[in-house]
This record gives sequence, structure tokens and C-alpha cells, in this order.
Amino acid sequence: MKVLDLQCAHGHGFEGWFGSEDDFQSQLARQLVECPICGDTAVLKKLSAPRLNLGAAVPEAAPGREVAAVDAKLQAAWMKMVRHVVENTEDVGGQFAEEARRIHYGEAAERNIRGQASREETEALLEEGIAVLPLPMPKALKGPVQ
Repeated sequence: MKVLDLQCAHGHGFEGWFGSEDDFQSQLARQLVECPICGDTAVLKKLSAPRLNLGAAVPEAAPGREVAAVDAKLQAAWMKMVRHVVENTEDVGGQFAEEARRIHYGEAAERNIRGQASREETEALLEEGIAVLPLPMPKALKGPVQ
């Protein structure tokens, strides 16, 4: 099993597990490797050194490791927030703008919703005084919550 440090074109770092280098390259060529944060398939393998645990003393932290730890914490917090939104909203899909208006004007029951809206639809909702927040969602969280 190969564990690779990967990064998407947007700078999100993540880990991937593959049976071999050929397996990784095959999946990458078929665009099956995607960023769990933004869904980007423009993924690069980052340079990494093998780590052997031989029971030696713990080495000093490498420069930049603190930044990576902060990035990982931010990504984890963002994913937690996105999961919270998914678990506490109703997905109305492409009918988001219409349903948001219906709720705002009292034509539908008030509830938390999520869905897809174009930039123009989002701007129109905001101009009408309807509070909406664009939130990019990873593909993995767009389906039913388990």
C-alpha cells in the first residue's frame, strides 16, 4: 500500500492510499482522484520522504510543519461546518432561488434549505433582502447523509 501526499490546484492538501504507483497513475489519468474539499481533479503528488519508525528519538519539527498543521485544522473545521449544514438543512436542488423566495415571503413553511443557484440568482436574492450564503460543497457531501 502506498500512501501519497496529494494537493489539488487550489492548494488543498490531502492523503491518498493506492495499491501501487501504477494504480495511482491509472486513477489519476481517469480523473478518479479528486480533492475531498473542493472536488478538483487537477491533483499533483507532493514530494515526501519515506518515514521509517525505528524507535529513535523524535526529530525536531521540519520548517513549515506548523503551517501544514494549521492548514489541516482549518480544513477539518471547514468540513465539520459543511457536515453540520448538510445535516441541518433540506436539499431543494436547482429550485433553491424559488424556494428561498417562497419561504421569505411566507408562501412556504420556514425551514433551513440548501441547493444550487447561479451567481445571478444569488445576487438577485441578496438584492431582495433574502439572506443566502454561497457554500462550495465537496462531492462526497452532496449525497444523502448516512
